[in-house]
Amino acid sequence: MSEPMILRARVQAPVKEVRNALTDPALLRVWLAEHAEVSLPERYAFWGRHTPEGDAPHQRLLHADDDTVRVAWTLDGVETTAELSVEEETPDSTIVTVSQTHFDYREAMTESSIRGVLQTYWCLALANLAEHFEGRELTPKVDFTSDDLRATVTIDAAPSAVFESLIDSEAVTRWFGYPIEIEPHVGGRYAMGGFDNDPHPAKVLELEPEQRLTVDWGPVGISSWELEGSDGRTRLTMVQSGFDRPPYAAWAGNLSGLAELRRYHEIPAWQPLWVS
Repeated sequence: MSEPMILRARVQAPVKEVRNALTDPALLRVWLAEHAEVSLPERYAFWGRHTPEGDAPHQRLLHADDDTVRVAWTLDGVETTAELSVEEETPDSTIVTVSQTHFDYREAMTESSIRGVLQTYWCLALANLAEHFEGRELTPKVDFTSDDLRATVTIDAAPSAVFESLIDSEAVTRWFGYPIEIEPHVGGRYAMGGFDNDPHPAKVLELEPEQRLTVDWGPVGISSWELEGSDGRTRLTMVQSGFDRPPYAAWAGNLSGLAELRRYHEIPAWQPLWVS
């Protein structure tokens, strides 16, 4: 088996409060799942429409202590292991680490297994955990029961600034946290990893300054960002369409990116959530 996928995020709250948010079912229902039940050390379960294969709880508690919760989580007939742990960075900030087994990047790209969503699912969950502690509006979660992939947020920045951060390669790379190169014109290339590393880049279909950006990703469909300004703020609607089956891994990645885009514009002296 390959090495586990590991994500690390900084949360602006004391370690005891963050650990409580990982184990309090009421708080889990805020940032993670539609339904949650926790009774340590016997039970730790979450399910519902915001959870992959969330028709019922498919977790089995393996370990819990003051720093770590580890569960077996059966997905697509395979028992994976997810671990959430906390460590104090400063008295007012905590590093949260998620370790997840049985994630295969190829399954994410081909959407061949629900396990392909695990990386972007946890990215979005951690972003919402951080937003919860900062008192910010949470980013919409994935609804794994729906094929209507649409989300709307309000960003405290003008449409000109938001649009520039959607089409400028350097800016997108900063807030998305992954190298992206864009030719900002209709027919231009949109390359994950950069032009040299993406042999089949996406294509810009529409580009209307301060109003709309549409990108064709091929099998996973078409992404659109629609902007509407009001009182110096931007109402941004993101839509994924034109797919044969819902590309939940890509959609969760777009939503976690949307969370960081909001933070990029709204938080003074912004720094990425993610810790190397």
